[in-house]
Amino acid sequence: MRTYLKAALGLFVGATLCLTPQATALPGAAGRPATGSVTAEARPLGAADPAYKILVFSKTAGFRHSSIDEGITALRGLGTANNFTVDATEDAGTFTTGNLAQYKSVVFLSTTGDVLNAAQQTAFESYVQGGGGYVGIHAAADTEYDWPFYEGLAGALFHSHPAIQSATVKVEDRAHDATAHLGSSWQRTDEWYNYRTNPRTTARVLASLDESSYSGGNMSGDHPIAWCKDYQGGRAFYTGGGHTEESYAEPDFRRHLLGGIRWAAGMTDADCRPETGYTPLFDGSSTSGWKQAGPGQFSLADGTLTSVGGMGLFWYNAQEFTGDYSLKLDWRMAGDDNSGVFIGFPASDDPWTAVNNGYEIQIDATDAADRTTGSVYGFKSADIAARDAALNPPGEWNTYELRVTGERLEIFLNGRKINDFTNTDPVRSLRQGHIGIQNHGDGDDVSFRNIRVKHAGGQEPGPRSGEVKGVNGKCLDVDNAQTADGTKGWCPLSWCTGSAAWSARASARGALPWVSTAP
Repeated sequence: MRTYLKAALGLFVGATLCLTPQATALPGAAGRPATGSVTAEARPLGAADPAYKILVFSKTAGFRHSSIDEGITALRGLGTANNFTVDATEDAGTFTTGNLAQYKSVVFLSTTGDVLNAAQQTAFESYVQGGGGYVGIHAAADTEYDWPFYEGLAGALFHSHPAIQSATVKVEDRAHDATAHLGSSWQRTDEWYNYRTNPRTTARVLASLDESSYSGGNMSGDHPIAWCKDYQGGRAFYTGGGHTEESYAEPDFRRHLLGGIRWAAGMTDADCRPETGYTPLFDGSSTSGWKQAGPGQFSLADGTLTSVGGMGLFWYNAQEFTGDYSLKLDWRMAGDDNSGVFIGFPASDDPWTAVNNGYEIQIDATDAADRTTGSVYGFKSADIAARDAALNPPGEWNTYELRVTGERLEIFLNGRKINDFTNTDPVRSLRQGHIGIQNHGDGDDVSFRNIRVKHAGGQEPGPRSGEVKGVNGKCLDVDNAQTADGTKGWCPLSWCTGSAAWSARASARGALPWVSTAP
């Protein structure tokens, strides 16, 4: 049985307004989305990447692509504009342990056939296992068929291709730096490879081909064309585009390559774990099933929800989630902004119901430890070192996974675990409730994309009962108090003085959701 704060107000007749020692709320002390609208992205970085080097390797032992020279020129241009240096070579002798160590990433640009000997392969394996990056472009999948390590690194190897033609690319991940600038679909002309295996079970698919939009696809309707993965200690990114010379003059394709290089080189983070079985709650096309509680709203543009005004909550009222589940969503701050993701709260048109009955996973990288990005707001700080290592700066996208198993909540940021929290409050429950995103107020600009959930079963929760308290046991927050940490809440006088005469309890019966335990 759920409880609602407004139902308790009648119990507070004669009670005093209890202010905690923090007489005023800290900035951003409650739930939070943001204002603004989403525009096309070029490269929205808060600061330039530190200088680094990449090696572009284009040796061919089979078919030679005429676009290799254009590819090298494009990569050099991207390097000049984005603070990395390109060394281009077709000399396999450069694959030594000592030489590779100077590069953040190695790009295989339309290589074909057997291009490395055994010693060179061993050196490259050591490089990747030591944290090095790999970027495969187009015919990099037509390379080293008899080297199992390379097949795993590339993700899939070439099978065949039809004639060059236009096709629709379905963008599946709009958080990765290689695809965040694209819309949900991308129409372009190239030579579209079929692959011997489907990489979806071992890599995060960033984009796939709509096989109905062209002729010659043979992957039964599930046709990945760009993906990323963590591999034996290193990072691997592959794109099937890049056959034609014209590809390397396309701004969107060049930006796609830049994002892949930056991620492989460790300049940006992303969740590149394989992802299957998720159901979209918000896929960018509509807000069906969602409802605004409280002031403000979310604008919808470019498949992106962006908060406007507040403080309110945009919550998914079409379904209450029970049992075990994984919630994933992509988010981006414009600057030093404030928002949060709420889970485990009852249906209500009052956003404070989520504050007082659920849990907020914070988005705000500059607040106190227990209320900063990755924290369970007011209850448990994230592992700050792990959080900082995974967090992308304002202007870039991040991905949360909130994994609920019973009353345990594990928080992953860009694929890295940063928090592990267990609920022990009998009134709150992680195993039962709705989900929502917060619009914190004017000037807090946070955007969201691709909200999805995967159910995993688990034991259904029983009714909630027990003493009702605010965050960290402080006074309960009430409608229009404009705080989420008990600094401006109504509570009985006994709560302020420490007397046990009064308390508020959630009832399992339903007729009286709040009861007094006064003698």
